[in-house]
Amino acid sequence: MKKYLTNIFYTASALTVVLFTSCEKKLDEAFPNPNAQVKQPIESLLPGIIANMVVSHSANGTLYGTHRDGQYIGKFIQYWETNSTLNRQDQMSDWFGTSTPDLMGDIWAMHYYGHGQNIERMIEWGTEEKKWDYVGVAQAIRAWGWLTLTDVTDDVILYEAFNPAQLVFKYDPQSEVYKVVRRLCMQALDNLNKTGDGVNQANLAISDAYFNNGDMEKWKRFVYGVMARTYNRYTNKGAEYKPDSVIYWANKYLEGAGATTNLRITWSNDGGSGTYNWYSPFRGNIGTFRQSKFIADLMMGDNSRFTRTNIADTIDPRAWYIIRENPNSTFKGIRPNKGTDGLPTNDQPANYWGGAFSSTTAPSSDAGSRYIFKNKALWPMMTASEMHFLKAEAYYRKADKPNALTSYIAAINSNFDHLIANYEESVPAANKITPAKRTVFFDNPTNIPSSANLTLSHIMLQKYIAMYGWGFIETWVDMRRFHYTDNESGQQAFKSDGTVVFPQSQQVYADFTPPTGTDLYTGNNAKWIYRERPRYNSEYLYNVAELNRLGAFASDYITKPCWFSEP
Repeated sequence: MKKYLTNIFYTASALTVVLFTSCEKKLDEAFPNPNAQVKQPIESLLPGIIANMVVSHSANGTLYGTHRDGQYIGKFIQYWETNSTLNRQDQMSDWFGTSTPDLMGDIWAMHYYGHGQNIERMIEWGTEEKKWDYVGVAQAIRAWGWLTLTDVTDDVILYEAFNPAQLVFKYDPQSEVYKVVRRLCMQALDNLNKTGDGVNQANLAISDAYFNNGDMEKWKRFVYGVMARTYNRYTNKGAEYKPDSVIYWANKYLEGAGATTNLRITWSNDGGSGTYNWYSPFRGNIGTFRQSKFIADLMMGDNSRFTRTNIADTIDPRAWYIIRENPNSTFKGIRPNKGTDGLPTNDQPANYWGGAFSSTTAPSSDAGSRYIFKNKALWPMMTASEMHFLKAEAYYRKADKPNALTSYIAAINSNFDHLIANYEESVPAANKITPAKRTVFFDNPTNIPSSANLTLSHIMLQKYIAMYGWGFIETWVDMRRFHYTDNESGQQAFKSDGTVVFPQSQQVYADFTPPTGTDLYTGNNAKWIYRERPRYNSEYLYNVAELNRLGAFASDYITKPCWFSEP
């Protein structure tokens, strides 16, 4: 971690007091130490901090953020797979032991380096200047960063982080991280509610042009969403799980109009006019990615939970927005490590940019791309749909099925609204969602069961669809909470009198089949992945003793369950 705690503001080396000659003094004045703390306008820090939440570029490190790690996580949860065999992430492995071991360390670098001291200084200097809006925003992003980091790595450097005097650091358990997240959220809300002094929405909007545009209500909503997510992490913890807290914070998020948190990706760091959506044809990063059989079957009605017998009702109308059709105008996908999966050419899905299955070259235009795969895609960070699904699960676990169904319907409706409002570009006119198509979908009891027939499987599979493509971390958390293949019989629900109810025994993620045998990476020792490693080029070079204590040098360390996934 040494590299990432010594950013543009600090070095870890000690400063020695010396007597300067007048010549030396003039030299120092002419050439100031670039690593010394130099106070910067906090307005200049925030744009890079926000950019780093997805993907960023700097002289000392590039591509840090959630997007590159997300492309690998998306393979673990079968958003997409590679159109060839023997890809390590299709096989639920990481890059440890390869010539590029730093890959899958971008979220780590985002948090400790890209955000790191920049957020520390933003809080410190913002407090000095009484710019409480900037302080609250910094605390909100710090809380989100801790949550995001621990969700993918479990143990992290928490209490000793951001101390430039240290060279090695102690790791703390995930249970402590979630407590710190909630504490930071409350501190953020306290500052975001302040007025007067240096608080100025117009000034904040200058630095926050691509996220919440300086809107305090939107920033508070972001914090509410972090709180709701955090409380949802406790579903395997018995009495520690507080469904009412999930519902409370999700409801806070849903208050008011426009309850969705989006980040607009429209900037360039190369001085040109290009855009930097990681998944776009401009970047050309996912030319080998093809949608999975799992998502295609969900959308086609070939999933055992959502099997549709009426041909007219077979295809979920959202399919045309989020995944790709094949030459037969149907939706098929591939399984991990199966290449074409034996699909005839006319059943092989197009790539995400609208090219043929066999094409891995990015087109010069994004005209054939849809959804989050366009150059200037609106990138969801949280959505109203997600919050309604959190409520649906919480009500379900309270054995309150009527309210669970109400939230479930609201969640799907919100997802339809979000797609129609933001992602209709490049969808063929004949395949756009109309009120009639929407009515057919919601009138189908396969999609919208009675409250008595509602299952946890309905809720989690529809949440998977609603978060497809962008919600890779949240979906991975969900799948690990259910250990990928749990049946509903293993999930506790509680009546108001405290009686434990055990729902039916269908697999929650119906038909989801993680790789096994030769399709699972040999170094996993026949176990599925549960965590990313700490970033190689800091921890594995400078914090060796602590990683040995954690067992992080083992080839199957990535299969060690996270705290939130265990009873």
